[in-house]
Amino acid sequence: MATFVLVHGGMHGGWCYTRLAAVLREAGHEVHCPTLSGLGERRHLLHEGIGLDTHIADIVSYLFHEDLHDVYLAGHSYGGMVITGVADKAFDRVGHLVFLDASHPRNGESLVNVAPGMMEMAAGFMRTENGVDVVELPDPVAIEAFGLPDPEDYAWAKPRLAPQPWKCFTQKLRLEHEDEMRRIPRTSINCTPTLSVRPDGLKHRCFEADYVFEVDTGHDLMLTEPQRVAEMLIEVVGKSQAA
Repeated sequence: MATFVLVHGGMHGGWCYTRLAAVLREAGHEVHCPTLSGLGERRHLLHEGIGLDTHIADIVSYLFHEDLHDVYLAGHSYGGMVITGVADKAFDRVGHLVFLDASHPRNGESLVNVAPGMMEMAAGFMRTENGVDVVELPDPVAIEAFGLPDPEDYAWAKPRLAPQPWKCFTQKLRLEHEDEMRRIPRTSINCTPTLSVRPDGLKHRCFEADYVFEVDTGHDLMLTEPQRVAEMLIEVVGKSQAA
């Protein structure tokens, strides 16, 4: 059995893993779904200082206080930025990295560098909330960006989505233990529709992993294909523990 820590992406919260976590727990795995500062049920904690560094610290602290070791640390979308930073700072607690249709950053990059097209689009929906620059997507854009064409899926997600602090997308990743972090095995689970719109110069990063999967579904794969994603994760656990 394995311990999973599932880190959500922009505008989401730990809530987005409800379906996936249920399948993994049914299979006997331990699953944690923390919510990053200023989002989800922690939206009321929004302040101007929240950025990528804050969210990395959130998860590093979570691993420490929950006394978690050898975790399968998964990140969706923007969460790829977060888990890369966490693995750099807590490499002794992370046994495997999983990128769920996620960003694959290098040292010194921000999400603006890694996903320039998406960030250019998102910047068009920036506004200020309590003195903080945030991004909030209108319904038609969110449905397309998150890949949630099923009205029931989006109706469930919509009231839980929160404005994302823009600083999270512009703050650069700073790695201090990159050699140790790069030695951690990794899995990349890519969504077919989003692969087609990734920048050509960055697309190869989606395949630089020990295990690579592809699923033909929208970006929020943990909502649309929880059973299939769980099967992939369980397969990775089996292979990595047998290695």
